[in-house]
Amino acid sequence: MAPGRGPRLGAPPGRLLALAALPAALFAAAAVTTAVRHGAPLAFERAALHWSTAHHGEPLRSLAGALTATGTGAVPYLMALLAGLLAGRGTPGRIRAAACALLVLAAGQAVRGGLMELLARPRPPRADWAGYASGYSFPSGHATTAALAAGILAWGVLRRTRPGAGRFRCALLALWAVGVGLTRVCLSVHWAGDVLAGWLLAAALLPLALLLDPLAIPRRPVPAGPPPRA
Repeated sequence: MAPGRGPRLGAPPGRLLALAALPAALFAAAAVTTAVRHGAPLAFERAALHWSTAHHGEPLRSLAGALTATGTGAVPYLMALLAGLLAGRGTPGRIRAAACALLVLAAGQAVRGGLMELLARPRPPRADWAGYASGYSFPSGHATTAALAAGILAWGVLRRTRPGAGRFRCALLALWAVGVGLTRVCLSVHWAGDVLAGWLLAAALLPLALLLDPLAIPRRPVPAGPPPRA
């Protein structure tokens, strides 16, 4: 399969909306639960925090700190840019695809930030932290951003590579996103529910983002008509 002619990812809008419905409903349920409880942790969240605070030794702390750093800052945006370069065909197509991918990531960040401010869930006690964090807790910014970036790059990879190789690389991206989210719990800067909510939010937004997928495909030239008669 030639580069730039990967598997077709087009799907009817109704199917994409259906794919987004379940994670969106689960995220809404988590958000309502968090709001009703005024941010108080659930039993499994307290258990996860207790486990993490008991395992802050080395090398786990340093490994978690290094991995968590890749889930924020420039790395996710570079991944989105790479996705666009992989997905587009020709310079105009790559520019459109890159702009689309960066827009999706930035929009997801805006949605996540707005929800975080709206729900204003406190983080775990600062005395338990083993890493840096700022702002409110729900949903996890690192978990949301990493999952979005991984999904966007998977879109680019699947457009460029053979199906078998593409699936393997997408699995690696998924493992990275999961790992970034888990580090937030390991470092005790997020409740476990914040991370789950971040994954659900990304899972709801990514199918909706695929509605913009045609922007990455250059328009086919209109066939020229028959030459005018002399």
